[in-house]
Amino acid sequence: MQQPTGFVDSNFSHHVCHLHRSLYGLKQASKAWFKCFSDYLEDLEFQESMSEYSLFIYHHQDILIFLLTYVDDIMITGNNSTIIS
Repeated sequence: MQQPTGFVDSNFSHHVCHLHRSLYGLKQASKAWFKCFSDYLEDLEFQESMSEYSLFIYHHQDILIFLLTYVDDIMITGNNSTIIS
C-alpha cells in the first residue's frame, strides 16, 4: 500500500491508511459482510449450524426456518410462509 496521491506526509512517508470499514472489492469485504449478516441473524435468534457455517436455523415452538447463504446469495425456506415474508 502507498499513501494516496496528494496525501503524502513527508514526516511519515512510510505510513499508510488503516481502514475501519471493509470496502467492496477488497479480499476482506465478503468476510466482513458475512460477519455483519450473521451477527444480525443471531440477534433474530437464528442459530448457526454446527456442520455448515453458512446455514442458519430458527426454531421456536412450531416455527422452523432455514436460511442458507453463499457469498451474496440467500435461500430461505421453512414451514411458515407468513413469518418468512
